[in-house]
Amino acid sequence: MMLAAPVIAVAATLFVGAALFTLLGHDGLGAVYEIFVKPLFNPYRWQDLLVKAAPLAMIATGLAIGFRANVWNIGAEGQYILGGLAGTGVALATLDMTGSWILPAMFVCGILGGMAWAAIPALLKTTLGVNEILSSLMLNYVAIQILYYLMRGPWKDPMGFNFPQTAMFSADQTLPMVVPGTLIHLGVPLAAAVALTAFLVLARTVTGFQMKVVGLAPKAAAFGGFGAASTVWIALLAGGGLAGLAGIIEAAGPFGQMVPQFPTGYGYTAIIVAFLGRLNPLGILLAALVLALTYVGGESAQTTIGLPSAATGVFQSMMLFFLLAADILVRYRLVSGRPAKAGAPGGNPAADPAAPAKAKTVTA
Repeated sequence: MMLAAPVIAVAATLFVGAALFTLLGHDGLGAVYEIFVKPLFNPYRWQDLLVKAAPLAMIATGLAIGFRANVWNIGAEGQYILGGLAGTGVALATLDMTGSWILPAMFVCGILGGMAWAAIPALLKTTLGVNEILSSLMLNYVAIQILYYLMRGPWKDPMGFNFPQTAMFSADQTLPMVVPGTLIHLGVPLAAAVALTAFLVLARTVTGFQMKVVGLAPKAAAFGGFGAASTVWIALLAGGGLAGLAGIIEAAGPFGQMVPQFPTGYGYTAIIVAFLGRLNPLGILLAALVLALTYVGGESAQTTIGLPSAATGVFQSMMLFFLLAADILVRYRLVSGRPAKAGAPGGNPAADPAAPAKAKTVTA
């Protein structure tokens, strides 16, 4: 059922979403078809699907590492922005240069930029006990303001007709296309490689075991020598680094420059991707494709059936809600307030020693 819960959540999202938009006066069934079905049968839409799924998978993989250890990094959006800005700084400094080393240097600085931004909540958590949820979340808004300042000030392109944007990246600063004649750039296979590497690290290394043990049994982890502070640092830096890498891949790929519209909400959507993929990097690849459908199909539905742009966020929110609801019902059993008979579900286990305790109970 833990594996079936994501499928149930997606199915419930489609059903309730169709009913909801029908009640709002839209074509509910048409909305579901345009968003979740039609792009799958359009070969040109598959290019957009893979391009949008790549940053989602990359960010979600980093977040899943922390979530396994109960380190709740909600600042991936800000880390994504800072990674893009750090890589853009390298691009602007080397605008008149050529060489195959420029793009890797942008990647490295993007990773370091995301890690530096994630290090702030890590430092606050380990030294002052500040909740990482609040600190990382609030830093998202700081990152956005830094972006706006740079776009309207120091990094504004003087030849850009007064638009708040940087100069266009050169050929050596943009991602090459791995499939000629398509939109599929280097970031797509790179995201798959990152997910596969993370899967091996989590499944076959001591660090991956540390993340799992700290999340499941903190006291056992302490006896095993796994420090809470080191776990926080590893989790946040991994999440920040991968979010920063996704940021510079977006800047050097679909955008080709840095613009104020760079915050795309990928950092928040990646949280849904991580949970929909069961915090497993391989499952995250599939979940990223599902959430990418909401972006690709949502854009199409706006022009074909006049669906509002907020429809994408509505479907994403419902998916997370139904996923959490399904998880609750998998782990717990609802019973009435009447005393249960001995041996009955929710009854006293001591009265029936043979009855296995498969789920906790919640008295309604």
